[in-house]
Amino acid sequence: AHATANVKHPAEQGLTGMIGVFIDTGLVCTATAVVVLITKAHEIGAAKGLDGALVTQEAFGIAFPGWGVQALAICLTFFAFTTVIGWYYFGETNIKYLFGENGLWPYRIIVIAFIIIGSLFKDIGLVWDIADMVNAIMVIPNLLGLLFLHKEVKGILKDYDKCKQLKEIKYVYEYE
Repeated sequence: AHATANVKHPAEQGLTGMIGVFIDTGLVCTATAVVVLITKAHEIGAAKGLDGALVTQEAFGIAFPGWGVQALAICLTFFAFTTVIGWYYFGETNIKYLFGENGLWPYRIIVIAFIIIGSLFKDIGLVWDIADMVNAIMVIPNLLGLLFLHKEVKGILKDYDKCKQLKEIKYVYEYE
């Protein structure tokens, strides 16, 4: 998805993508874990038979009485909505690249079907397990990409640093 951005230099979008991961994983997830650990919600949740988001809900209720649970619910709603849209876009971009425009309608139908089926499951744990499995599988092509493209990435970053020194950010794409 980052490859579709219109930027003066590809390193700009790469760095932007890294910042997004840092904020989401490094800050938001760490802050959530700290709230759970400080409030000991994981222990309280285990005693009550809670897991997953319910433990986080317990933690926010303890840490921020009166408004923490509601704030978390709002945040989770936006997180879920934007995640579905973001993953849909990633998938559509890749389907379009691999199969062209003809692959988009079947992809759209499959996505809508999975959204409906997933929302009807009584056992939300299964939905999370499937999502975790699919995310884990995505590690494979990403690691292969890192392995095969690391020299290209290093060269692009060197070029970007040189452009910054010259105070002229531009990149000549080979395939334009």
